Amino acid sequence: MPLQISSSPHLKAKADTPFVMLQVVVALIPATAASIYFFRQRAVFLIAVCISVSLLTEHIIYRIRRKPSTLGDWSAVVTGLLLALTLPPATKWYAAILGTLFAILVGKHLFGGLGTNIFNPALIGRAFLMAAYPKMMTTFTEPFSVDTVTSATPLSLQKFSASLTPLKELFIGNVAGSLGETSALCIIAGGLYLLIRKIADWRIPLSLLGSVIIVSLIAQFLNQANASVLFHLLSGGLLLGTFFMATDPVTTPISQKGRYIFGAGCGVLIMVIRYFSGLPEGVMYSILFFNSLTPLINRYTPRHPFGR
Repeated sequence: MPLQISSSPHLKAKADTPFVMLQVVVALIPATAASIYFFRQRAVFLIAVCISVSLLTEHIIYRIRRKPSTLGDWSAVVTGLLLALTLPPATKWYAAILGTLFAILVGKHLFGGLGTNIFNPALIGRAFLMAAYPKMMTTFTEPFSVDTVTSATPLSLQKFSASLTPLKELFIGNVAGSLGETSALCIIAGGLYLLIRKIADWRIPLSLLGSVIIVSLIAQFLNQANASVLFHLLSGGLLLGTFFMATDPVTTPISQKGRYIFGAGCGVLIMVIRYFSGLPEGVMYSILFFNSLTPLINRYTPRHPFGR
């Protein structure tokens, strides 16, 4: 083994990629369990399909590139699981497969693989499905419905019919929505686990949720909102995106100042889309947009060199 010599100071960490990715999987267990509880066999099926296709695609790509497989780092599992949790329960099997293929092939390996991707792979896969199957990706079902009874999400009800879902239902998760975004309680539990274990940086969730609160309060002060701050915090994919996608260390700024800017920008853009666009939700688009701005943010918020 060649001797590697580098100048001091040396910073060592016990956490490697497999450890970090495994912790993300552990943190997603509550949201995954809630999706299975509320949407039953449809949740189990979509989660199994996305994870299986993600692992298989990753393995084939490494075989083609003649590189050792990295399936043991859990990154493919994280991508497949996150994508599944962003899908409506009634998503067809072929759409789940295509979305997972796009997430791994384009979102991850087109840019060189793990650690070099510009955008969050799971969100890239969902964005592709939104463009390819817009009707399917905006058709949601009620929890516990055996006959696939369609229902509007709380954000759609609030935006298009001025009907507000009770906060208790939003907190528990007994509402229509994507598999992993309905139960705020379970998402918060997983998010706090990531923050306590220092897997995710608290600056992005703090600035993102803080900007959402500020914009929502301003809208209420100007009489431009019929929903409370808590409603916006607990509804839609805000919490799932905040704790599990906006905190992705690969696609977010490296400096502390940059992460504040990233989180605050995402939060403001989310609320702008919710208030002023024709879409009830904007978490996916805001995170992907600021993923694209991450190199620019890194350039103007340089990190202080370690040891100086």
